[in-house]
Amino acid sequence: MAKKYTVLVIDGRGSSIKELVVATKWIWAAAMALVMVMVLAGIGIYRYGSLCRQLADTEAMEQALANNSQIIADQKRQLKKFAADLNTLKSKLVALNDFEHKIRIMANLETSAESNALFGIGGSMPDDLDPNAALSRDHKRLIREMHAQVRQVEQASAIQRKSFESLLKSLENKRNLLAATPSLRPTEGWISSRFGYRISPFTGRKEFHRGLDIASHNKTPIIAPADGIVTYAGKKWLMGNMLVIEHGYGMKTRYGHLSNILKKKGERVKRGEVIALMGNTGRSTGPHLHYEVWLNGVPVNPERYILN
Repeated sequence: MAKKYTVLVIDGRGSSIKELVVATKWIWAAAMALVMVMVLAGIGIYRYGSLCRQLADTEAMEQALANNSQIIADQKRQLKKFAADLNTLKSKLVALNDFEHKIRIMANLETSAESNALFGIGGSMPDDLDPNAALSRDHKRLIREMHAQVRQVEQASAIQRKSFESLLKSLENKRNLLAATPSLRPTEGWISSRFGYRISPFTGRKEFHRGLDIASHNKTPIIAPADGIVTYAGKKWLMGNMLVIEHGYGMKTRYGHLSNILKKKGERVKRGEVIALMGNTGRSTGPHLHYEVWLNGVPVNPERYILN
């Protein structure tokens, strides 16, 4: 005989007692149902928690992906700009190299061997980078090309710097040479006797006249035709009061028959500076300047050097 349980239900208001008879199998069934409900509820709660965690992780991943996408986009823009800047830099280096060649031609200077091979053997500039095409295909290849061209640009910059230093030194030498070249007429007046053979006004014989005679009024100012250093200032027999200036590069000028010498031995003079006054000292027929130009120890025609 199956067991049964009797449940008495008493109303708190004093009503009659109610009796409920329940079979054991139904109690077990209810207990099993309650356990099942609790198990299912637990599974549901666990799955809900897992879904919440997965959702949170997904949102975090989406945010991270969005951030990474933005970073990648920024990096691509930077790569594109850097590639364009690199192309511009190469063009500017080539333009500077061409400019240097023009200056060397104008200054009659030899072209440096380094600048002929600005970007290596042959001197040709590397092809321009195409950042748009490279980024769409393989940005790693673009980066490799950029690294290679950066090294080439660094080498070309070093070569161009050395070439410009050589150009500057050459121009400085040219400038010093021009400053040392007696290119100004040393005084005002008229030419009374030129460089070369002539009949001497004192002996009547043919003689070689080593300078240029310029006649004018007594005390007419005489200027330095170029930068230099006074190496002699005093009396010199037939030349009377004489002054000598060493200009460098083998150039020397001499000034004779002066009335007054305004510079002392060892003084530096500048082109156009007054150095003496015209006179009639020594063997002279009247107030004039005897002007000589010497190159490497040999007298040369002063008129070849007068540009004004």
